[in-house]
Amino acid sequence: MRRTVPVKLDVDSDGAALLEDTVDTFLWCAQYVTDHAFEGEYVTTSKTTLDDETYDEVREATDGFNGGLVQAARNKAAEACKSVVARWKNGKKASKPHFTSPHVVYDHRTATLHDDHVGLATTDGRIEADYVLPDKASDTPHADYLFSDEYETTGSELHYSNGNWMLHIHCKTDVEPDTSKQATTENRTVLGVDLGVNNLAVASTGTFWTGNEFNHWRREYEKRRGDLQEHGTRWAHENIQSVGRKEEGRFTMTLHRISNELVAEARDHGCSVIAFEELTNIRDRTGASWGHKWAFTRLYEYAEYKAVEYGIDVAQVDPENTSRRCSHCGFTHPDNRESESFACLKCGYLNHADYDAAKNIGLRYLRRNQTGDDGGAPLGVRLNSGTLNVNGEYESPASTEARTGVHAESHLFTGG
Repeated sequence: MRRTVPVKLDVDSDGAALLEDTVDTFLWCAQYVTDHAFEGEYVTTSKTTLDDETYDEVREATDGFNGGLVQAARNKAAEACKSVVARWKNGKKASKPHFTSPHVVYDHRTATLHDDHVGLATTDGRIEADYVLPDKASDTPHADYLFSDEYETTGSELHYSNGNWMLHIHCKTDVEPDTSKQATTENRTVLGVDLGVNNLAVASTGTFWTGNEFNHWRREYEKRRGDLQEHGTRWAHENIQSVGRKEEGRFTMTLHRISNELVAEARDHGCSVIAFEELTNIRDRTGASWGHKWAFTRLYEYAEYKAVEYGIDVAQVDPENTSRRCSHCGFTHPDNRESESFACLKCGYLNHADYDAAKNIGLRYLRRNQTGDDGGAPLGVRLNSGTLNVNGEYESPASTEARTGVHAESHLFTGG
C-alpha cells in the first residue's frame, strides 16, 4: 500500500535560490538525456544505455551536479521516452517530451528525512528545511503515514507551486488485503468512469458527480487572484499565496470525497476493476483547464490507492471514440453526440453522453482484457441494474446472477 504525503517546507531566501538553481539544472539534465535518446534512428529507452552515453557529459556540462540527481533525471527521461514509444506502438501520436514543470526527484541518497526537517542535495552542497506541519497532531496524512512506524519512506519529489516549496514524500507498507472487504474477483466486473468538465466523473452505474461546485470555486479563486494581482503589493502577493493554499485544500477534500464514493460504488456493485479513460491529452479532448487536468490526475491517484484495500484494480484505457460510440449497437459517428446529449444515428439509442462514454470505457477495458488470464471467468461492465457483456449485450440481473457479466441499466441515476 502506497501513500504520498505533501509537506510544506520553510525555506529562507538563500535556500530558495539554491533550490531554484537545482530545479533548473535537474530539468536541463532530463531534457539533455531525452534529446540524446531521440538523436538516433530509434528512440533509446534503456536506462543503462542512456547512463553510459550521457552521464559523464551531463556531469561535465553541469559542473559536477550531484550524481544521484543526475541519475534521477536520467530515469525521468527514460520513463518519458518509454511512454512515447508505447503510444507509437499503439498507433497514437506522441512527440518528444519537454520538461518544464518545476520539480526534482529525490531518493534516500539525495534527501535525508528527519522528524522535523529534511536535508536536500542542491547544486551547491546540501540545505536543510523545516517542515511546516498542521497544528493537529493526529488524523492527518503526516501522522497516519509519514510518522507512522508501519510505513517506510521510499523517496520524494520537490515541487514549487503557488509560491510554496512542497516535498511530496512517498511512503509504503506491506499489507495483507482484508479478504472480508474485497470485491468478488471470480468475475471481472468493471465499473467504467468518464471524466469531464460539467460532470467531474460519471460511472457506468449511472451515478454522476457534478462539476458545478468545483467549477464555481475555480472561477472564484481565479477572480480573487486576479483582483490581488492588480494591486502588485507585497501584501497582495502574500494573499495570493493564501488563496492558492485554500483552493488546493478545498479541491483536495472534494476529490477525496469523490474517490471514496467511486470506490464505494465499485464495492456496492461487486466490481473488481475501476476503468478510467487515459489522462494523456485529456485537456484537448474535453476542453478542460489545467485545474481540471490536475483534478482528474488526483482523482485517479486517490481512487487507485484507496481501492487496493478492497482488492479492486484501477486501470486506464484508450478513450478514442468513447464519446462518439453507441454503447447499445456499437455504431461510431461524430454526430452521435451533441453537447451532453447522445442520440445514435443508427439505432436511435438516447441517453446522457457522459453516461454512454462511461459504459464504452468499461467495454473498452473488457475487450482489451478478454483474452487475459481470468481463469475462464465471464467478463462484464456494471450498470445500475444488470450488466453489459463484452459484445455490448445487456443481461438482466437474473441472468447476471446466474452467469455474471457487466452491469447494465434500468434507469439513469443523477445523484452522487
